[in-house]
Amino acid sequence: MTTQIAPPAGGPGESREVSSRSRVLPSPITGQEIVLIGVIAVLWVILAFATPAFMTAGSIQPLLGAVAPIAVIGIGMTVIIITGGIDVSVGAIIMVCAVIVAKNLVSAGWSLPVALLVSIAVGGLLGLINGVLIAYGRVHAIIITFGTANIFQWLGLKIFNSTTVNSIPDTLATLGNGEQGRTWGVPHAFAITVILLAIAWWYLRHTAGGRHFFAIGGDAQAARLAGVRVQRRVLLAYLLTGLLAGLASCFIVAQGSNLGQNVGTGKELAVIAAVVIGGTSIMGGRGSVLGTLLGALLVQTVTSGVTQLGWPSQLSDLFVGVAIIVAVGTDLIRERARRARR
Repeated sequence: MTTQIAPPAGGPGESREVSSRSRVLPSPITGQEIVLIGVIAVLWVILAFATPAFMTAGSIQPLLGAVAPIAVIGIGMTVIIITGGIDVSVGAIIMVCAVIVAKNLVSAGWSLPVALLVSIAVGGLLGLINGVLIAYGRVHAIIITFGTANIFQWLGLKIFNSTTVNSIPDTLATLGNGEQGRTWGVPHAFAITVILLAIAWWYLRHTAGGRHFFAIGGDAQAARLAGVRVQRRVLLAYLLTGLLAGLASCFIVAQGSNLGQNVGTGKELAVIAAVVIGGTSIMGGRGSVLGTLLGALLVQTVTSGVTQLGWPSQLSDLFVGVAIIVAVGTDLIRERARRARR
């Protein structure tokens, strides 16, 4: 089933139908994703020569572990940005979920399943709050999520109670960076992320419900007239992101035995950077979760490379910033070209 508005009869209508389909259902792998794969490959080769330790398991495994929480939240953020929205509250959601899990691992001895379920449920609740306010409040997403980010951060700090959570047990070690957290050398957190990404890729590409998100980003009013339940879809996008932020929080807690109040800080910017660099249009209507994974891998490669080369850490921010500007500029040029052709 392809959602579209019936065009006027004749040639112009046919061209519009083809244009709509090509926008809603892109090719399996885009040109930007191919470029990203090439850039990442070149960077890995350069870093392998510049610092031989980079290509060792001791370097690659933590890199993939660091990619996992950014990429898994990026799945939801990709859907949000495809619909024309944005969520700057995910860093604060991580803080709330992580501190709840960490404190109860220490005080209540939660098991792994309980910690996962509670964290995902709390994240889903916070994402649902965002979704309801944005979908039914008719206020721009950046305003709502900036407000909720401050509220969630206040809540997280209250739960922290001005203290660091120390001596966190290794209950979540199977999701961490240690031996228990890997199978055949691949971090479990990264493997879970890839599985979820594959499901999201299939859903967005091959189901009517997935294509509705693209239709909303392309033209929300046209999608509504075509029968798409726009408000419900928008709410689901923010709910999904909250659920994935709850899962990512467990990945983060599993990486150490202490948890500070800065947990989650800046994660929203890292996630948005991965999504945008991965080729998802800030204008809405186009995007790919595969590109988001590649964007997260590129960002983490740059960060890891700068650290191993002993360069100032600010350079990684500079390189990522340049990459974002190039990605956004390229997207705007492509969009302008499409409009000119139409």
